[in-house]
Amino acid sequence: MPGYDAGVLTTSRNLADYFEACVGHHSSPKQLSNWIMGSLLGLLNAEGKSITKSPISAEHLAALVRLIDDDTISGKIAKQVFDEMAATGEAPESIVEKKGLVQMSDTGELEQIVEAVLAENGAQVEQYRGGKTKVFGFFVGQVMKATRGQANPKIVNDLLKHKLDE
Repeated sequence: MPGYDAGVLTTSRNLADYFEACVGHHSSPKQLSNWIMGSLLGLLNAEGKSITKSPISAEHLAALVRLIDDDTISGKIAKQVFDEMAATGEAPESIVEKKGLVQMSDTGELEQIVEAVLAENGAQVEQYRGGKTKVFGFFVGQVMKATRGQANPKIVNDLLKHKLDE
């Protein structure tokens, strides 16, 4: 872990203890420190609370990071889940299940969506193949729109690159 992160996380004994508790539930120290230093401390500062009054337990924050690490949800969806966790105190798994936020990772299903997007946007496909590679983001956006933001971005990018470079 970078020295800066360690410095921030050890500014108070309670914050260091919270971080250690998180790592005890899921061993992904850099990801956990990013969520603590960014989203969690931002939330606590906005609400004028200390880490001891956090509406999100160390166990729940670690579970959220685990859901990202195992590709159950994307980082973007995780932000929604984090906000819901802060508001309700619910476990991230329960929020993801209740709201149907599981990331689509079925390559076959995503491949069909990618093919449909490319078929519907022939002019942009020609632009891309003609060297205008910035249009790639348009395709990613269209696939994400078609899947209501639930497609696994890495799989979408890989499928699009493969299809567009054929």
